[in-house]
Amino acid sequence: MTSADLLTDAFDRIRDVVHQAVRDLSPEELAYRVDPHANSIAWLVWHLTRIQDDHVADVAGTEQAWTAAGWADRFALPFPPGDTGYGHSADDVAGVTADADLLLGYHDATHERTVAYVGKLTDEDLPRVVDRRWNPPVTLGVRLVSVVSDDLQHAGQAAFLRGVVDRRSVSGQ
Repeated sequence: MTSADLLTDAFDRIRDVVHQAVRDLSPEELAYRVDPHANSIAWLVWHLTRIQDDHVADVAGTEQAWTAAGWADRFALPFPPGDTGYGHSADDVAGVTADADLLLGYHDATHERTVAYVGKLTDEDLPRVVDRRWNPPVTLGVRLVSVVSDDLQHAGQAAFLRGVVDRRSVSGQ
């Protein structure tokens, strides 16, 4: 197995969890928050996809799917196009609403671009420094692992919330 195969597998796993968490939910269920300061499935999936799109486009030297493919216009969120959700307030989280098709469409478009990029990487590519603002500077390999880690954590949170939403539906709450 190559590094490219390993990275592709990791991003495929994120996509699988995202689909399980979002599939067949209504916009109201996707926006459900366990309390006024908690994240929703919609926000978590939008955010993890924005991070993946932003970070992978940056290291690939391409425009993000968010702007290049018109996803920002389709979502019509009350944020600047460069917003990824980092540092969002509770009110900002509440502002992220979408239906399942929109969330999964954007995630799948980003996933497709991501695996096309990582699928071409070699072991020799991974030590390339991509961000000198940190000490030590961040390499391509570290940046991609960071995206995988962040995305898997948020996808797991969305999956947990899916379970809460499903239980609420069954209990009639």
